[in-house]
Amino acid sequence: MDKIAKYQAAILEILEAYAKIEYANISGQNYVIADKENHRYQVVTLGWQGKKYVHDCPIHFDIINNKIWIQRNMTEWDFEDWFRKYGIKNEEIVLGFLSPTMRSYSDYAVA
Repeated sequence: MDKIAKYQAAILEILEAYAKIEYANISGQNYVIADKENHRYQVVTLGWQGKKYVHDCPIHFDIINNKIWIQRNMTEWDFEDWFRKYGIKNEEIVLGFLSPTMRSYSDYAVA
C-alpha cells in the first residue's frame, strides 16, 4: 500500500466511525464527504436542533505534500491511536488548525 492509500484508508476509517454517531439533541445525521482525487475528507452534520437548522463540519482532513493535515477536529477524539494503527507517525501529521508558530510546540510536523 503506497503512502497516500495508507493515509486515505486511515482517514476514511476515522470518518466512517464518526459518521455512525447518533446525536441525542440533533434530528439529523453525519455524512462522509471524500474527494479522493483532490485528497479532501470531512464529516458534515446536517439536521435540526429544535427549530434551528444544523450544518456543521466536526472533522476535516486534507492530504497535502505527502502529509495528513488535520484542518478541524471539533470532537473529543484523539486520532493518534488510529493513525498509529496504520504505521503513520506524528512527523507525517500537521495540525493545520494551529498557526505555524504554535505547530512548532506540538509533537507533530510543522508543515
